Formats: sequence, structure tokens, C-alpha cells
Amino acid sequence: PTNHLDVGAIAWLEERLAQHRGGLLLVTHDRHVLDRVTTRVLELDRGTGFLHDGGYAGYLEGQAMRAEHAASQEATRRNLARTELAWLRRGAPARTRKPKARIEAATKIVEGRAQAAARSDDLNLHMGTPRLGDKVIELHDVGHAYGDAPELFSGLELLVDPRERMGIVGPNGTGKSTLLDIIAGRKTPSAGTVESGPTVRLGYYDQIGVELNPAQRVREAVAGSREPDWTDGALLERFWFDKDAQWAEIGTLSGGERRRLQLLLVLAQKPNVLLLDEPTNDLDLDTLRVLEDFLENWPGALIVVSHDRAFMERTIEDALVLDGRGFIGRLPGGYAAWEQTWRHTTGAAPSKQAAGDTRETKVAAKRSPSTLHRLMREAEKALAAAERTRDKLVAELAAAGSDHEALRRIGVALAEAQAAIRAQEEEWLALGAEAEA
Repeated sequence: PTNHLDVGAIAWLEERLAQHRGGLLLVTHDRHVLDRVTTRVLELDRGTGFLHDGGYAGYLEGQAMRAEHAASQEATRRNLARTELAWLRRGAPARTRKPKARIEAATKIVEGRAQAAARSDDLNLHMGTPRLGDKVIELHDVGHAYGDAPELFSGLELLVDPRERMGIVGPNGTGKSTLLDIIAGRKTPSAGTVESGPTVRLGYYDQIGVELNPAQRVREAVAGSREPDWTDGALLERFWFDKDAQWAEIGTLSGGERRRLQLLLVLAQKPNVLLLDEPTNDLDLDTLRVLEDFLENWPGALIVVSHDRAFMERTIEDALVLDGRGFIGRLPGGYAAWEQTWRHTTGAAPSKQAAGDTRETKVAAKRSPSTLHRLMREAEKALAAAERTRDKLVAELAAAGSDHEALRRIGVALAEAQAAIRAQEEEWLALGAEAEA
């Protein structure tokens, strides 16, 4: 239900669902909603259902326990395999009555190991990127309006850094996707200029996605769309398309599988500037987590439009804010800092941790240790991002010289960065105190 909703609508929906006294069945990949609204999670994995108590944190705990059990089983299987394979290498004794049974047993163990390896194979997205020069993308005095409607934004000055980690945020209808199209060169702004550096290799994953031929097979779509150091099969397997799925017609794929294929086609081109417009819609949780890990270590520039709070908190460091009334501001600290600012300016209630029995609304449920540990990690990461932003601004301040306008602008941004650092420090300390209570 949160796909395409902005932060205000999601906050309202969370509050209503948390207070709902009836039953609730929810299908979502929004991890914040899972943690704040649900009391149990039913995980469907390769035809099997696993029920977990608690929200997203409970689901992760259950997955970890299952992985630990699988690792124990795999260790036992390896020991059995060593015994059986050693027996095969020695050769069957002349008078053994059941060599065939022993051979079949060894074969099953080896096949079991291969299947276990296939099940545990993560979506490895470590792809290299071409070198990106100092000049990436520059926007000068950019503004845009549709027809006679008021301007969505105006006077935008933006220099994209080679290691940019920026999210474009704001309510629906404020021009976030329009601005992304302008940065990509797909749309001409009503005012201003856009310049791209000579080494820029752009990858754009938008809400429509790469056009796919429904009659074409998955493997045929990948052929010719990849770098030469990848084989078609190896690339598809890394995106969880097994051999049967590789030869399936695209028209038979689910919506999530089609989005995963479209994402594969963008990343396979090895861009060094990546633009993502609502990339998490229709992606499953496993693909989301692996995509986040990939982006965390990706060496190129990244600009994201998304209302997925967990995804934004993990992938961006700065937020470019559009309010729909022409205002544009850059806020250090990423999505969490902007959401906090938005709630303060709109008077919205803080987002509640509603896991637990939603019928017992008078008693606040104590958050589990795993949830607190996750929140502390998120706070630490947000704090580190705010500190990096502050350090970058200090360096810019030293280089500004006597440019009074630059000094004023950097000074304002630096004050905001310091405020974000203090807020994150207070959040981290509060979580630590709650964990020790």
C-alpha cells in the first residue's frame, strides 16, 4: 500500500493501521511499515512458509536462526561427503555387496551440497565502473514549470560530486521525477542550463523501466546488453534467474521479476552515474538488501528519488528538498534528517513503533533488543554521514576565500550539519539508554 505514497500519506496510514482494532493482512516490502504496524510476518520462500513473531526485526531474527541451522546441516553434510568420496576414491572392495548403494549415497550428498550452495548464493553485484572525471553534472539557474502552472522549482544550482550520495525528497507533485529527468537530459528545463562531463556514463532506472518485449526470452533480452567480461548465464544467475527462468518468455514473469530484469539491464552497462527513480517498488526484500549493499560500496555518483525510508537511510548522505512552492534546499544527514524537519514544520506526530498487540494501545510495547540494535546502527551511520558532510563543508569554507556569498551559503549549511550531528548524537544516546534499561 505504500508504493507511490509520500511521507505524509505513509505517516497517516501507519497511524491508522496501528490503531485499527480489527484483523489486518498486509503485503509489503516497506520495512518501516512492517516494524511499526505488524505483530507477525509470514515469509514465503521457494514454496515454503515461515511464520515469525514481531515485525521486520522478528523476520530477520527468524532468517538468521534458519541460516544457522542450515549451516550446521551443511557441516554435517560435508563430513558425510568426505567419507563417501574417500570410499569412492579407494575403490569398492571386491566382496562388498552394496557398492551401488554407497555410490548413490555419495551422489545424493554431492548434489545436496550443490543445491545448498545454490540456495545460499547471494546476488553478487560487485561490478566495476569506468573512471569518472572531476566534472560530472552541473545545473545552473535551473527552473521548470508545465504550461501556465506555477514553477515547480527555480534558480537551482547543483554540482554533482564524483562520489555523490544524494536523495531528492519532498511531497508528491513537487517535481522530483521531473528534476531527475532534467539531470538525465531527458527533459529540457524551462530555464537554466545542464552540463555533463566528458567521462559521464549514465544509468537511469525509472518507474517505467527499460522497455521489454513480452515475447522475448529473458536470456535473449540480456544478450548484447552486458559488458564482455560477463556471460549471459552468469549475469542472470546473480539476479536469481535460474536456468528455467532464463528461457522463460518475459510476458510470463511477475511484476517483481520484470523490475529485477530491468534493473539488471541498467547495472550491466556499468554506469558511473546512477539515477534511480523509486527503485524499490516491486523489488523483494532479498533483492532490496543486496542492492543496498551494492550501492553502499559503489564508487560512482548516485542520485535517488524514493519514499522507501529504510532504503534512503542506507544509501544517501544528503537530501535535496523540494517543497512544491519553488523552495530548494540541501539538507545534510539524509532522509532521516529531512523527515524529522518535515514533521517539525508540519506538526505531524512522530512515527511510532507500533509492533506488539495493537489492541493494547494504552501500554507502550518495549522494543526488542534486536530492534534497538538495528536502530543504533542506523543512527551511527546517519551520524557518520553528517560528520562527513560537516568535514566537506569545513574544507569548502577554507577554500572560499573572500567570496562573501559562498561564505554565507556554506555557513548556513555548516550550521545545519552541526545541528544534524547533535540530533543524531542525542538519538544514539537515547537508544543506548533504552537498550540498557
